[in-house]
Amino acid sequence: MLKKVFQKNKNMKFLSILLIASMLVLGGCKSGFMSSETPVAPLQPQTPQTPLVVDGVRTSYADVVEKTSPAVVRIGSERKSRTSPQQQFPFGDMFRDLIPNMPRQQQRPPIERGVGSGVIVSANGTVLTNHHVIDGAEKITVQMIDDKTYEAKVIGSDPPSDLAVLKIEGEAFPFLNLGNSDNVRVGDIVLAIGNPLGIGQTVTAGIISAKGRRTGLSDGSSFQDFLQTDAPINRGNSGGALVSVGGELIGINSQILSDSGGGGNIGIGFSIPSNMAKNVMEQLLNGGKVRRGMLGVGIQDVTEDLAKSLELKEAKGVLVNSVKSGSAAEKAGIKVGDIVTAINGEPTYDSNILRNKIAGTAPGTDIKVTVLRDGKSQEVTATLDEFNVESAKNDQPNNQNEEIPEKSNDGGKLGLSLQPVTPQIARELNLPNDTKGLVVMEVDPDGSAADAGVTRGDVITEINRQPVKTLDEVQAAIEKSGNKPILLLLNRQGNTRYVTVTPKQ
Repeated sequence: MLKKVFQKNKNMKFLSILLIASMLVLGGCKSGFMSSETPVAPLQPQTPQTPLVVDGVRTSYADVVEKTSPAVVRIGSERKSRTSPQQQFPFGDMFRDLIPNMPRQQQRPPIERGVGSGVIVSANGTVLTNHHVIDGAEKITVQMIDDKTYEAKVIGSDPPSDLAVLKIEGEAFPFLNLGNSDNVRVGDIVLAIGNPLGIGQTVTAGIISAKGRRTGLSDGSSFQDFLQTDAPINRGNSGGALVSVGGELIGINSQILSDSGGGGNIGIGFSIPSNMAKNVMEQLLNGGKVRRGMLGVGIQDVTEDLAKSLELKEAKGVLVNSVKSGSAAEKAGIKVGDIVTAINGEPTYDSNILRNKIAGTAPGTDIKVTVLRDGKSQEVTATLDEFNVESAKNDQPNNQNEEIPEKSNDGGKLGLSLQPVTPQIARELNLPNDTKGLVVMEVDPDGSAADAGVTRGDVITEINRQPVKTLDEVQAAIEKSGNKPILLLLNRQGNTRYVTVTPKQ
């Protein structure tokens, strides 16, 4: 009996084990079947983090990128095309011509879309970018690094500095702090972050190549004080961030210099310094516009040749080549030919720096201007006017018949053919009718004036600091100079400038 019970228990135990095994097998199959619906990611080997410093040399900027890149955004802009329907469809409505009584199709102007970059500079969604990125846009979008998109509102835009301030609605946005660009040194390592060519956020590295740069001749309506960098920048980077290795925003990427028609990067990029951007941004946020001081003078750097012609001991200071009538400069007694050596006691030897310093001072402010005149230093006080991009032009017609004077050369010393300026000539050159001087009619390409950059259409208003109006006065001034360099004051399309010409023997 016990044996039978034992045998029965043994069989039951065997069946229990078999049942459990079957359940495990079935469960395993079930798990395998369900794996297609609830996959379990295989364990990935951990990539060792690259050390930031090896033997005293930094090997990675990943920490800087992780800190700064979320605040750099993609700016999308849309506006109606400026191309007319006739330009879009030069042959007219072809189908209407082929099918009589066919209703004319309503043609909507195509939409132009642009892509640039921007930088969030506050947690509440204030965005800095370039003016040219959003210029004329009817709709602006800001896309974050996680692809989340916001519609942006223009708070203000400032063409002279090429800066604009946008606002997106929200809070707790990632943002960058503006650093002090004055403390940036040539040779400092920087990172450029933006959206080049619309391919997505990209980071490049380089150094500060130069400071205080300007890109070509200014027409007087823009202000430039660029940081130059060799960090690769391309189209679409405009408005993006130039950051220090400390993670601070030190510049807004704005322009590149290219030697090809395609506008590709050759390692010469320009960024608006953060201090200028901060000043413009605060004024746009507080008042919706930027107010700048203006002295009312035309200025240029003193070169070695000019220093010799002006009998200066060294080539320092900023030469005044024109004074606007009724301006702060004229009221203060500043004259053409003065050399500005300091503003408020601070030495000033660069015309671009001087111009930016004046513009960065509020209109109505009194400043002390130190000038060198006839070898003597003196200080005058000027109350700054307000800068205005609109310049007054004298375009009053004069229909009186004029006797056109004959032209004459300068005896071959400079290689110029000259003619006194008449009101008719002044109008043709877009100059005021009362412009006095002698217009350059021809330039000998082998002459000394050509070497100095004098071109056809220039008007000579002074020789060696003395006004000239006739050919005889020109000839007398040249003869008086002998073989010494001759200082000419030229008026070129309303812009005056001193040049030095050394007569050929």
